[in-house]
Amino acid sequence: MIGGKRSGPVEAGERITNLDAVRGVAVLGILTMNAVAYGIPDGYFNLEAAGSNTWLDWFIGGAGEILFDQKFMGLFSLLFGAGIVLFADRAAAKARRPVWLSLWRNLLLLAIGIAHMAAWDGDVLVLYALCAPLVIALRRRPPAVLIAAGTLLVLSAAGAAVWAQTTVDDPINQIGGYWLASGTKSAAVGSWFFYDVFVRALGMMLIGAALYRSGVLDGARSPGFYRRMALIGLGVGLPLSALGLAIVAASGFSADVALAGSAPNTVATVPIVLGYLALITLWNGRAKASGDSRLRLWLRLRVRAVGRMALTNYLTQTALGLIVLGGLFGAVELTRTSIAVFVVAVWALQLWWSQAWLDRFRYGPVEWLWRCATYRTRQPLRP
Repeated sequence: MIGGKRSGPVEAGERITNLDAVRGVAVLGILTMNAVAYGIPDGYFNLEAAGSNTWLDWFIGGAGEILFDQKFMGLFSLLFGAGIVLFADRAAAKARRPVWLSLWRNLLLLAIGIAHMAAWDGDVLVLYALCAPLVIALRRRPPAVLIAAGTLLVLSAAGAAVWAQTTVDDPINQIGGYWLASGTKSAAVGSWFFYDVFVRALGMMLIGAALYRSGVLDGARSPGFYRRMALIGLGVGLPLSALGLAIVAASGFSADVALAGSAPNTVATVPIVLGYLALITLWNGRAKASGDSRLRLWLRLRVRAVGRMALTNYLTQTALGLIVLGGLFGAVELTRTSIAVFVVAVWALQLWWSQAWLDRFRYGPVEWLWRCATYRTRQPLRP
């Protein structure tokens, strides 16, 4: 109890299943690129630097750049933004100080992120926790304003990449730590990198807040709306993303275009994320259709379970990646094909264990600890 009113966590009957489905796909999708960072860190940004030994490696790497890179982090960020607003709204209905409760909750997330970052420097939780106060402050702005602000932030990241490229005249000492297996990053390139990840995350979080406010994220719009959203989003975004890869590939993956070549992919992130969101919503909405196959229903339930345990699954992906790819196979030259095998194996594991856990408990283990600390009281774990 806070302020004399119930402020506990959301009950199962209050869950928005579309958010769970989108969150589940997002956390599974973000592993596709994070796994490259675990196993082939030198080849994360540059396909030619490492991990591309066969045509299949190149195909997987190219598909990752076009379909996954930035996109699932963008979708993950969008869901975090929506989650911040959803939490604040529900806290407002149950407590007197929703802003302070939200800030406390995200301070705890910052602590989780710092602990995670101690193990792996690719953590996004610290970033989300730092963006959260801005999202909380802006959450009541009209959806159109939030979408415009979020889109402008993402576009500014693309512009900053082009600017940063103009500062590079010595690739080894100015861009080496980003694009090449050796060398360092200049202060300008380092500043661009941190600006890029911050504004892209904040921009997508603001867009997520707007989509929650406008009823798009909960699947309440018509199927025709989501079909148009998917067609326009992917029709605009995928060619742009492919253009970014083509620019860099045509240069022979030269450092002379490494940063500027990322700009089309950054611009493509917003429409592709919206397209993916629409496709997932259409897929999730079909669960209500008569005659739906048992296999499809089984998969939807398991993807939603992954989403309900998104924080636990995100952290365990890192643990598995560092143990398996960085530890057990640390001395082996890994390829993008072997990384893909690891990703599929982790997907299967998380689809299994998420449902198995939630059949017995109300929340994922990390989610439960986070809730207990948020409300400063022990929350029931058993159904």
